[in-house]
Amino acid sequence: MTRAGRLQVYRQQASNGAQGDLELALALLQRTRNPGQRSGDEPAPLLRLYRPEPTVAFGQRDQRLPGFDDAAEACRRSGFTPLVRRAGGRAAAYHQGSLVIDHIEPDSDPIRETQARFTAFGELLQEALRQAGVDARLGPIPGEYCLGDHSVHGISLVDPDRRIKLVGTAQRVLGSGWLFSSSIIVEDGAAIRRVLSEAYAALEIPWDPLTAGSATELGLDLTVDEVEQSVLDVYRRHWELEEIAESPAISSSTPALQL
Repeated sequence: MTRAGRLQVYRQQASNGAQGDLELALALLQRTRNPGQRSGDEPAPLLRLYRPEPTVAFGQRDQRLPGFDDAAEACRRSGFTPLVRRAGGRAAAYHQGSLVIDHIEPDSDPIRETQARFTAFGELLQEALRQAGVDARLGPIPGEYCLGDHSVHGISLVDPDRRIKLVGTAQRVLGSGWLFSSSIIVEDGAAIRRVLSEAYAALEIPWDPLTAGSATELGLDLTVDEVEQSVLDVYRRHWELEEIAESPAISSSTPALQL
């Protein structure tokens, strides 16, 4: 992960829909395969931030389970669009009370720091949440949904035994670059808990529903806008940020992405 360099920032103002948002992230990654018209050009490193439509992103292992169709239908009943992501892991949910962060960089050797990125971005988002007032910790909670060694969770200000997973991460790598995606659940944790409870029940995957929720359920008065500002503040300590008004153009030669 390159630091102390320039990083374009695209603050997406409106969702493109659940599938459209995911496809844009993958298209931006594919863009690292398509240099600019001038010899030697390559896309600038990019940070994209947006509030997603209600989505449950299933892992490919979930899709192979007998209860997957029932789980997907349960998501639709709850107003969440079910999608299958190409990265690993289990089902994770996010909505407009969440902040999604996509960090995309061209890299001629993207495999080399794959595991280091999970640690580095986990620490960065832990720092951002702490700046926003969350007692944030890096590491999994027993029984959490979409178990991951580099999850970020928060501890309740009123009940130290209550721990809620706040950040889930996923990574995609091409031969020409990498995409690191994170979702932070800030508001309306009840909707996340409800849809994941129904999805995991249909998949027959055991978990502890109390591990799901939002930062506001930790005794904090916090908004997505405030968390976004905190994330950008922490990023500015490591990169020179350049805000751009529109998403970078996607080459027409970028292949269609099927999910």
